[in-house]
Amino acid sequence: MSSTVKLFEKPPKIYPKKVFGNYRRLKWLSIFALLLIYYICPFLRYHRGEHAPDQAILIDLPARRAYFFMIEIWPSQVYYMAGLFILAAIGLFYVSAILGRVWCGYACPQTVWTDLFIWVERFIQGDRNARIKLDNSPLSLEKITKKGLTHVIWILIGLVTGGGWVLYFNDAPTLMRDLVHGDISFNVGLWIAALTASTYILAGYAREQVCSHMCPYSRFQSAMFDKDTLIISYDVARGEPRSHHKTGADREQKGDCIDCGNCVTVCPTGIDIRNGLQMECIACGLCVDACNNVMDKVGLPRGLIRYDTETNQEKRAAGIAVKESLNILRPRSLFYMVIVLVISGIMGYGLLTKPANEVMLMHDRNPLYVKLSDGSIRNGYTLKIMNMSNHDKHYSLLVDDEEQATIKVEGAGNPDAKHLGVEADKEAEYRILIASKNKKHDAIHFRLKDNETGETITQTAPFMTGN
Repeated sequence: MSSTVKLFEKPPKIYPKKVFGNYRRLKWLSIFALLLIYYICPFLRYHRGEHAPDQAILIDLPARRAYFFMIEIWPSQVYYMAGLFILAAIGLFYVSAILGRVWCGYACPQTVWTDLFIWVERFIQGDRNARIKLDNSPLSLEKITKKGLTHVIWILIGLVTGGGWVLYFNDAPTLMRDLVHGDISFNVGLWIAALTASTYILAGYAREQVCSHMCPYSRFQSAMFDKDTLIISYDVARGEPRSHHKTGADREQKGDCIDCGNCVTVCPTGIDIRNGLQMECIACGLCVDACNNVMDKVGLPRGLIRYDTETNQEKRAAGIAVKESLNILRPRSLFYMVIVLVISGIMGYGLLTKPANEVMLMHDRNPLYVKLSDGSIRNGYTLKIMNMSNHDKHYSLLVDDEEQATIKVEGAGNPDAKHLGVEADKEAEYRILIASKNKKHDAIHFRLKDNETGETITQTAPFMTGN
């Protein structure tokens, strides 16, 4: 006779209960603002010139450009993107050191879309008890109708989410028109389908599992906390021992916690904050609202569960008066602040002084040099000129040793070394042949001059002679 051994238990489904309060209102305000930004930003316009796109925020993959209002990033400047990601990460560490997981509770995309999906579920199927009853009931027309309508709306939200994302990679008005007419490319359709599916699965089914098991931030967040970090906390000294509330009963030797369980039933990750800070806590504050509402009903002071610091908790337990303020000037937060300021300063300086032209010069690998009939040595190079301005430009190519070196330019239209044209916001490639009788050369110094502004870019390249 064999038996099945279960090593893991399937986590129970969480049915967050509806709650009212200041933090719930703050969450709705945050969700509305973030969704508005997400859907409106692709339609913002910013005039860059005749030859550049006028979409304020655009990642143009075919043209290999990224635009953010007045900032334009070329492939050779991808380090700005890396700097932006580093800045975002350190900024998140800085906020976490002071305010805990406020990002997770109010601004994380997983939180925003999960909240939206739960609202749809609650609107159609009812609050917590009604949803539990519906899930446990046998199959019926009512169950099929409510469940089906819920999933249809979830899929529609996923479609709008995927459609909103691809707008950042295409001209938004043009793509919207194409979407209406069903005239979109396979790649666009594939991305919309993939993002629809991921939104539907992550916000509709995975929910708190993303925060608990998939997101790495929940795993290392505690490394950024200290005793002055603002976290969701339960006042143990005031709340214990717990006891159920009875009207008119003496609570002389009892704590203020009436063990109603509302702080647990409203939690989107299903934890009991009274057991202390846990990895799954996203600091959304809904348990604070739930507890405050109960305290109001039973006539007890608010704040049994609240945003607090470990330092303040220790002081209260010792009977020391607590000053309700955040200590933001401490070594950890100052360290993160300095890093943010340094990286921001470096990136800001780089963007302000970013040149309008860039040059790449590469020596031919094969052959390294050619001996000509007149005894001179010729080397070949590939010259790439990137015109990052919004108007056409012409350049002159010079070398330091012009008396002994001759320049020949090969390319479409028989280009002249004194007039190398590059269209606005484009790059041009030319083949350069340098011939010199000076066999002591080991390097050639190129000077690319902007014929309009006089700005000069100097490049040094090896000159092979075989000596």
